[in-house]
Amino acid sequence: MRIVLKKGLPSDLSTLVVYATKTGKSGKPNFGKLPKELLDLVKNAETEGQFSGGKKETVFYRCANVLGFSHVLFVGVGEPGREAIRVAASVTHSSLKGRKIKSAAVYGDGLVKLLKSAGAATQALAEGFLLSAYDFFVHKSTGKDDKKDHKNQQLNEITIATSAAPSAADVKALKRAEILAECQNFARWLGDQPGNYMTPTILADETVKAAKGTGLKVTVWDRARIKKEKMGGLIAVSQGSHEEPRFIIMEYNGGGKGKKPVVFVGKGLTFDTGGISLKPGQSMEEMKYDMCGGAAVVATMIAIAKLKLKVNVIGLVPSTDNMPGPTAFKPGDIYYARNGKSVEVYNTDAEGRLILGEALVYASEQKPAVIFDAATLTGAILIALGTTHTGVFTRDKKLFGKVNEAAQQTGELVWHMPITDFHRDDMKGTHADLCNISGGRNAGSSTAAAFLEEFVEPGIPWAHFDIAGTAWNIASRFPYHPKKGASGIMVRTFVELAENF
Repeated sequence: MRIVLKKGLPSDLSTLVVYATKTGKSGKPNFGKLPKELLDLVKNAETEGQFSGGKKETVFYRCANVLGFSHVLFVGVGEPGREAIRVAASVTHSSLKGRKIKSAAVYGDGLVKLLKSAGAATQALAEGFLLSAYDFFVHKSTGKDDKKDHKNQQLNEITIATSAAPSAADVKALKRAEILAECQNFARWLGDQPGNYMTPTILADETVKAAKGTGLKVTVWDRARIKKEKMGGLIAVSQGSHEEPRFIIMEYNGGGKGKKPVVFVGKGLTFDTGGISLKPGQSMEEMKYDMCGGAAVVATMIAIAKLKLKVNVIGLVPSTDNMPGPTAFKPGDIYYARNGKSVEVYNTDAEGRLILGEALVYASEQKPAVIFDAATLTGAILIALGTTHTGVFTRDKKLFGKVNEAAQQTGELVWHMPITDFHRDDMKGTHADLCNISGGRNAGSSTAAAFLEEFVEPGIPWAHFDIAGTAWNIASRFPYHPKKGASGIMVRTFVELAENF
């Protein structure tokens, strides 16, 4: 999709979109400074209670013939804010696409002044449209044989028209939105690919391909190098598969020499059968999404590089699949991690923490300013928080404050979850230093986080993001996400964290 900023209403488009907010107790829509012709058009709908400017409200006038436009769509924003504007853009996208409208103009006056930050409304609106436009169709016949035909079925262009010339802040905001949405959509694409089209090797190759020309340095370790580096957890999980594991290292140096890097770690489990501790067959196909944390980190690094942020950043993705082959690791096995700790495996389906642990040790060795990791780690977080909030685990309240502030800017909801010495003690092994599951089902997300904490060097700020509830199928909560499929969650928040940490 293409988004254009333009002074004045275009004369070559048939459809105009007008936004209204709803503030105060009057219950009446606020259109800002709107031409009388448009106000007269929507007056009856307002009087009859069909339109109040509330969130997700729409009124469509076909053949209205107003201000040179054949059709006019009114969309309610509700209480003004970045997320409300993203949602309004998504509602607009859905309404226009459903009517097979290929291009439209947005009446920008008033909307771009809703938020105090210059360019904020433009960025949020563009993000809403661009994220809503994502469509994973590459394995459908239209995707393989007729991409032009598929494109012709989509909403292809939005013109944001204002009475004054677009400001430099708006132009910059649009460019940022384009990069963030492009990268988040790339994370979605990586996650939506099935396991046979997204192996650890393919993930590494796609990372190298996407990084070309961005200034990112990408290094990929194969099985031999991983074994040499004593990443016992990654080797153990990969044993049952004929697919080789990979450890992907992305480096971006935009902050100058001597400045400590921000490190992002993402779980890259390209398919998870559960291993010997086999998962139930129902919905197992969704376990292709077990690499969404890794996809988020890859996309975050590309976005940071394209935005040319003045910060040093490292991205790490341990990648494998988890299969019940004849050489698979078994319940009762003990392996040694990179930091020398021994780990007793009681359940091979608690494998994500094993590969993440190795990456966290490596991350700690880089002497970073902070470490953030993202993983579809536990089903327990879905029970606790559903599909709205990502669970964030850190003992550092100040660090969570920064995480929460970043998430508020991006509209990606987070919730501070507990991690205590009690949870750490639950992860002690019987015949090894640690066990990969606790003795009971209680607080499964917290005990998993406590296990990861054992691989972070003391004194390094660290936060763990459990995205198992928010990594896919969340459109019922956030309409600019696909109805089915990967969300690309945390890409925008991670970029915000890197830029402002």
